[in-house]
Amino acid sequence: MGSKNGKPMLREEDITQLAQTSGLDRKQVEEHFNGFMAEHPNGKMNKKEFAKMLSKALPKQDVSKMEKHVFRVYDTNLDGFIDFVEFMVVYYVMADGSPEEVLLKIFRIFDMNSDGVVSKKELTRLVKDMYGMIKSESPEMESKEIVAKSAFAEMDKDTDGKITTEEFISAC
Repeated sequence: MGSKNGKPMLREEDITQLAQTSGLDRKQVEEHFNGFMAEHPNGKMNKKEFAKMLSKALPKQDVSKMEKHVFRVYDTNLDGFIDFVEFMVVYYVMADGSPEEVLLKIFRIFDMNSDGVVSKKELTRLVKDMYGMIKSESPEMESKEIVAKSAFAEMDKDTDGKITTEEFISAC
């Protein structure tokens, strides 16, 4: 995204890229941009706005613990905001991307510190947060630690204590 006189605007290359990758035509991309700008006049969505949007999209879920993980998927430049291009790229990859593209985005949820690998600590934290979201207190359910440990062992093929994107995709 660019800006003109301090106001965010879509660059020609952004429109072209989004039209090619999303299946939308140029006019539709511009319409979506205008809608995003109406909601976010500075051209960026902060974590609080994202949390509000996520709560509206999933009204019956407690997303408070998962919102920061999902935010990371969208905030690809790690500046603490989601701009229109970041939002649209992830949205359309999740909706129409190849299985590998979708899994790469999901991997970013697990990779909490964005270092390109998932540690056992990161996976355990995410499993705990996911349990909180689904509010599963069923006594038949395995403990969070066992689920995390088992999933980690399944994915960490080379047993180096880290799950790479390749191991993650292979396991999924």
